Amino acid sequence: MTPLKLVVLGGTGFVGRHLLARLAAEGHAVTLLSRNLAAHAVRLLPPGVVLREVDVYDPTALKQAFAGQDAVINLVGILNERGDSGRGFRRAHVELTKLVIAAMQLAGTRRLLQMSSLNAGRGHSHYLKSRGEAEAAVKASGLDWTIFEPSVIFGQGDGFFCRFATLLKLARPVLPLARSQAKFAPVYVQDVVEAFVRALGNRKTFGEVYELYGPDVFTLAEIVRLTAKQCGMKRLVLPLPDALGRLQAFAFDFVPGKPFSSDNYRSLLTDSVGGIDGLHRLGITPTRVSAILPEILGHLDDRQTRYARYRSAR
Repeated sequence: MTPLKLVVLGGTGFVGRHLLARLAAEGHAVTLLSRNLAAHAVRLLPPGVVLREVDVYDPTALKQAFAGQDAVINLVGILNERGDSGRGFRRAHVELTKLVIAAMQLAGTRRLLQMSSLNAGRGHSHYLKSRGEAEAAVKASGLDWTIFEPSVIFGQGDGFFCRFATLLKLARPVLPLARSQAKFAPVYVQDVVEAFVRALGNRKTFGEVYELYGPDVFTLAEIVRLTAKQCGMKRLVLPLPDALGRLQAFAFDFVPGKPFSSDNYRSLLTDSVGGIDGLHRLGITPTRVSAILPEILGHLDDRQTRYARYRSAR
């Protein structure tokens, strides 16, 4: 592929870090927009990636940043907001997407790759509703867009298996679990990156939505037990009835960092499994969780965890 001039929003997140490295390695000229340069370690960016301080909610600044670029990649997304009104989700997902679209139209930049979520527009959570509204704006934009809808994304440093590993260390000997029967088809972060890269210069992907999910379907309880086993921890997963699960989520609304929330609970009411395999459509063979899980959780090992795994294997 001919090297392109790309602008990335939300590139400091989990997927963004992996995608930036891949784009830079392929020789693309990548500009990463950030509202606060001081919050990022420039030395950790891949060679060839330029970090530019821009208020992404400033239409004029966005237009200037997009001028002369070949494509814009919008990875911005949040899993929780302050409070539970939906305003934070709308600002991050809907309002920003509309600003991006308007700025691209004014700058004459037509190619947009938009990160969304499996089940966008379905269910009752603010997260999924706002993702759906953002998708509707993209589809009505008249731009050359491609939308990606991943299930939960896994990989080293993720917010899923790694987060549960941390919680399991604290939850001794029992982990009460809301919506334990909720289903997921986790997709590997490098498969998501591959999907973005393959779509970038492929006109056949214009106007297409790609569901990205893996070959394995797990309940939330199975994921937690799998994590505990890999870490060598013996924990009892205690499924909570929905009434207690909602109460647990409400209580976590007031915990700093919100490891769980009422909106997370509402999202879990809709299984995160796909219907039309976007990886297959793009010619990508999906990666199984079992092939990557030791790598994901291995860096979390401490001496006690390694000893516990040794004992459980005997």
